[in-house]
Amino acid sequence: MPIKIPNDLPATQILESENIFVMQEDRAMTQDIRPLKIVILNLMPTKITTETQLMRLLGNSPLQVDVELLQMASHKSKNTSEKHLMKFYKTLDEIREERFDGMIVTGAPVEQMPFEEVDYWDELCEVFEWAKKHVYSTMFICWGAQAGLYYRYGIDKVDLPKKLFGIYNHMILNPKHPLMRGFDDYFLIPHSRYTGIRTEDIEKVPQLEILATSKKAGVAIICSKNGREFYLLGHCEYDYDTLAKEYYRDVEKGIRISKPYNYFPDDNVNRKPVMTWRSHASLLYSNWLNYYLYQQTPYDLEELKKMYEAENT
Repeated sequence: MPIKIPNDLPATQILESENIFVMQEDRAMTQDIRPLKIVILNLMPTKITTETQLMRLLGNSPLQVDVELLQMASHKSKNTSEKHLMKFYKTLDEIREERFDGMIVTGAPVEQMPFEEVDYWDELCEVFEWAKKHVYSTMFICWGAQAGLYYRYGIDKVDLPKKLFGIYNHMILNPKHPLMRGFDDYFLIPHSRYTGIRTEDIEKVPQLEILATSKKAGVAIICSKNGREFYLLGHCEYDYDTLAKEYYRDVEKGIRISKPYNYFPDDNVNRKPVMTWRSHASLLYSNWLNYYLYQQTPYDLEELKKMYEAENT
């Protein structure tokens, strides 16, 4: 089944060239079916690249997905044109009365700042609070995951000795969990971050469960036990060359940085990286769409308000 995206979105041609079923708005209006509604809060500076990466994963399932793009009104993007943002993105005020099956909150290059010093922190907290009544299940990625854990549970990020940068092996702690169904015992995830989350801080919160961890990268996938929140500390959505571009960019800027771990063949930066995590990334998002949105979200999304009231009385 297709992923429905706005007409003329730059990601369309790329996704169609990869045989991912894309349906534009005009055709989707003729379909007599309620698609899954997902809003993507895109905090990454390279928004078009991130849009494409996430839509590639959301489109690789038998479910029809209707995507809305969300930006922070209190932050001015330096790397994405105002024309693109005006045409394809909305603000919280524009979707405040809508409800969604799922939400994805991306990472952001602000992880070394205290949360409260991020210029859009207050607005982000407002989105998190809004989502409690208007979104069934949320997927938080990298800094977005750290921000979500901090806002909802008071779990703070910690500085790492050096940047965690590369492709790391992970093991599943709960293979029977629906999000992990079909996974191998070990699987790879790209990481690119200076901060992390302590395992012991997660274990102190009874509402949370660690689903996957890594000896080198630490805790990697966390969920709330009610299936309403998933926290991914890595970047399953990354393209094969994303880490290479980050590495070359930093070297060009004169930043001292190690080569990405377990990434370039023979550790040779002149060789093309090999994609080793795509299948598990696709499975992860397909499981989320199926088990936590399609099978659990009420058909009438207005019932989310009643669910929130029942959980908080």
